[in-house]
Amino acid sequence: MQYIALIAVIGILLLHSTGAIPLKGVGGAMTIGLALLVAAPAVGIHEAWTKKRGVLGWIVNVVASLVGAFLFAPLGGMVIVMILSPFMDRPSLAATGGLVMYAALAGMMLVTLLGAWGALWVVNRWR
Repeated sequence: MQYIALIAVIGILLLHSTGAIPLKGVGGAMTIGLALLVAAPAVGIHEAWTKKRGVLGWIVNVVASLVGAFLFAPLGGMVIVMILSPFMDRPSLAATGGLVMYAALAGMMLVTLLGAWGALWVVNRWR
């Protein structure tokens, strides 16, 4: 699972460094949200593959990881902004840019993946 987190963080940082995430308008937030939600099912698929789940198990894992990501992504974004706010010299992370933006993207991805893993943990406790 550490590999999924590493690949997801590298992926979102590459998106930002290549300019694929627009810094103005709603397109940047949509791109970041899409990247976060694309990484979440990978957690469910990995867990279903390693535990050799059946078809219903695969479906439950993917849905649970997406629900966990949907719940934790906004919370993670708020927590990361609060943590990094002393380092911001402009009103937003996108306007500040630089290392602060990279740290925010990596932190949001990690918190989202932790939410997906947490949701799978809860589901596995019920099985």
